[in-house]
Amino acid sequence: MKYSIASLVSGLIFGLGLIVSGMANPEKVLGFLDIAGLWDPSLAFVMGGAIIVGVGAFAVARRRTLSFLGFNIKIPGHTHIDKRLVFGGLLFGIGWGIAGFCPGPGLVALGAGETKAAIFAVSMVAGMAVFELIERSRAKS
Repeated sequence: MKYSIASLVSGLIFGLGLIVSGMANPEKVLGFLDIAGLWDPSLAFVMGGAIIVGVGAFAVARRRTLSFLGFNIKIPGHTHIDKRLVFGGLLFGIGWGIAGFCPGPGLVALGAGETKAAIFAVSMVAGMAVFELIERSRAKS
């Protein structure tokens, strides 16, 4: 039960942060991505803040075996950059640039009742399903 409450509180704080920072607003995100036009650099500060928090959190996590809630900590060990990673990153970036949403902000906007976010969420789930089918096919061969 305490894990569910911690997850709920963490999700609410994360969602509130996305709303306050403007990352749930696709127009603001597209303004950030429009470096050749009327570029809005404000989201760079949001990302910078997230990177600083992440670096600190990973530094603490690397020295621990259990999370603060008692879960095993599993830090990815792979550092190899391959074609799949690059292609996936390109697809993610193209989708982000077209929609103005990435998964977290898209779900926050969906919760706020935005029609664009509903279309994004359905497309995201469809993309996940296609990926799963491809992975199952690869595993069989």
